[in-house]
Amino acid sequence: MTLSMAILMLVGMWLSVAAAMLWGVLRIVRRHSHPHHLPTPPLAKPQQTRRARRHAGAH
Repeated sequence: MTLSMAILMLVGMWLSVAAAMLWGVLRIVRRHSHPHHLPTPPLAKPQQTRRARRHAGAH
C-alpha cells in the first residue's frame, strides 16, 4: 500500500465517521425539538375563587 493510498483511506474513513456522527446528532435534535411553526394551545385559565364580600366600614 502506498503512502498516498493510506492517506486517502484515512481521509475517507474520517469523512464517513464525521457523516455518521452528524446524521446521529441531527436525528436526535429533530426528535427532541418542538415545532415552532405550530401554534401552541392556550393554557386553561385558573378559576378564581369567590371571596366573601366585605362592606365598607366592616372590620
